[in-house]
Amino acid sequence: MALIGGGEWVRRRHGDGEGASLAYIPSTLSSAGIVSMFAGILAARQLYGLIGLEVAFVGLAAVALAAIVLGWFHGAFLTAVGLVGATVTPFIVGGSGPAPAWFYGYFAGLAAVGLAVDAIRRWAWISVLALVLGFGAALLVLQGGGGGAGFVAMMLVLVLLAIAVPTLQLSPAHDGPMVLEAMVQRQGWPTFPTRLAAGAMLAGAVLLVALQVSGPVENALVYLALAGLLLAAALWGRNARALSDLALIPAGMFLIALVRDAVAASPLAQDYALQTIGLRAPETAAPATASWLLGVAVVMSLVAAYRSFRDAEYKALWALAAVLIAPVAGLLLEVFWLPSTVIGPYPWALHAAGLAALMVVLAERFARADGTDHRRAAYATLSALSMLAFALALILSSAALTLALAVLVVVAAALDKQFRLPEMGLFVQAGVVVLGYRLTIDPGLDWGFAAALVQIVLAYGGAIAAMVGALLLLRGLPRLGAQVVLESGIAATSAIFVNLLLTRWLDDRNFGEDLFSHWSLALNALPWLVLMLVQLYRLQLGGRMWLVRVVLAVIGGLIAAFGLGMAATVLNPLFDLGAPVRGPLLLDTVALAYAVPGLLLLVAATRMGHLRRGVIRGFQAVGLVLIVLYLGLEIRRFWRGDAMALPDMEQGELYSYTVALMLVGAGLLYQAIARRSVGLRRLAMAVIGLTVAKV
Repeated sequence: MALIGGGEWVRRRHGDGEGASLAYIPSTLSSAGIVSMFAGILAARQLYGLIGLEVAFVGLAAVALAAIVLGWFHGAFLTAVGLVGATVTPFIVGGSGPAPAWFYGYFAGLAAVGLAVDAIRRWAWISVLALVLGFGAALLVLQGGGGGAGFVAMMLVLVLLAIAVPTLQLSPAHDGPMVLEAMVQRQGWPTFPTRLAAGAMLAGAVLLVALQVSGPVENALVYLALAGLLLAAALWGRNARALSDLALIPAGMFLIALVRDAVAASPLAQDYALQTIGLRAPETAAPATASWLLGVAVVMSLVAAYRSFRDAEYKALWALAAVLIAPVAGLLLEVFWLPSTVIGPYPWALHAAGLAALMVVLAERFARADGTDHRRAAYATLSALSMLAFALALILSSAALTLALAVLVVVAAALDKQFRLPEMGLFVQAGVVVLGYRLTIDPGLDWGFAAALVQIVLAYGGAIAAMVGALLLLRGLPRLGAQVVLESGIAATSAIFVNLLLTRWLDDRNFGEDLFSHWSLALNALPWLVLMLVQLYRLQLGGRMWLVRVVLAVIGGLIAAFGLGMAATVLNPLFDLGAPVRGPLLLDTVALAYAVPGLLLLVAATRMGHLRRGVIRGFQAVGLVLIVLYLGLEIRRFWRGDAMALPDMEQGELYSYTVALMLVGAGLLYQAIARRSVGLRRLAMAVIGLTVAKV
């Protein structure tokens, strides 16, 4: 009291602040008096037990009120010194009193004092100092055994104080630009109360997620607190336009917490993992952890949907948040928490189906409210389709699930066709990618080789048919991305499907030793060769798909070239590595491996006039090489039988090659004269010259 009285006497006699003869001396003396009062009350409580908890709080509140009053007269320096001193005092006094959980309330009160002083005198940095000291002190109390529950409560209180106190309004009404809005549009920073609330929200949410909880209850409180922060920003702050984007922070941290807890094996996640169906005692009910976590996420989605219906500005973004929060939470729970192993696949699938139903309701409500603008309805529809796919993935077999996903792709395209929803194109693209993943990786080709033929035809044939149907539905609409993905998916899936059927046929015919022979590789290369030729032929259509067709043609050509190259070299029947030739002469596996692709290339070259001459000549050259290889191997087989790898060669075989070369040269020369083709004439003379050289 003497220090405060002395400081006040000096202030009235000589002034305080900038320009005064004894500047900051009055503030320093009064600050020392405030800190001494805090220290005295804390010592009476913690060191000596002279007073109870209630009296201590009353005394500390009275000192805090005195600090506010003195700060009004002495300036920001006194308030800052008082805040710092009051924060440091408990750690200096120490003692061996009861558990320090009540210090959370003490430090929250100090933060409220600092924010109140700023609200009255507009000393912005005092609010920042108060919050920094509050968050820092909370961490120190937590380390000192204050407990996680009190820490969670203090995070909530500090954020709420940072929102309400600086504007002195029980119902926030922050106006002006949002923080994200200012960052994106670069039209000036938001007001200081908005920035302060955003900083407190970010700090509080991050510290909640980073909290090292000691049990499942504290772990659950973290999720509830994050949901509470979102409710505060979206409902309590519904009239504060500048605070609208703050709801994104707790929503994002909620989803991050789901991943973090599962990966780090937090108490809640670990307790859930230990109650799987295989580990739980018989006749024991499954824990509802995943259900209530998903329920909390549903509440957050519904709050976002409420803001979307209420606010005309950014209603689409609120709708996007509404259709994403709960579904993404469900997917994260499935991936990281594995609810199917705890409550069973079917009950968990019902959760996903319930989410899909909720999204359908939102889609109908959005469509009814928006008239011809279907953007919000499209978002909800996409979410509903995704949740349906998720539910089906949990309970259906491999073939049925693939077919169901294919149907969803068609449904999305039909919705786009009917209501002009560009967002459906995103689902179509994602659906094609998922179908490709299922058909090639999981369950993939391994499943395709082992499953029943009916299931294979349903899965692969149904996927191809669905993609074709979706492509037809989107014809005429400006959906380049979806059309590109669909066309490439149709081409690649068709080639894979044919390859799969051919391989299964070989295996069923007991040709297992021939799976890597000259004719099996060539046979599996044919679909990719056809894919290349079809895409090159369609280049004459032009349009925006030109580049896609070129890429598909290159991919198909490379795969086909690899297969045909291996068949013509390493696996050639002339070498010991080659499998035996099968079938009658001229119509055997050699014809399948070399004559069929060679003729296909030669015929295709006559239909590709829109391509460059070099490409056409390349087709002709490769085709001729394959035909010549076929003829040579057939002559070899005629004289040597199936033992084509023997090194010697009889005179009859030698003469046969000469006759064949003469016939080929004569035929080429005849065609050159008939067509008056200089190129064919040169080729004919080259063959005749080769014949002479051989003789």
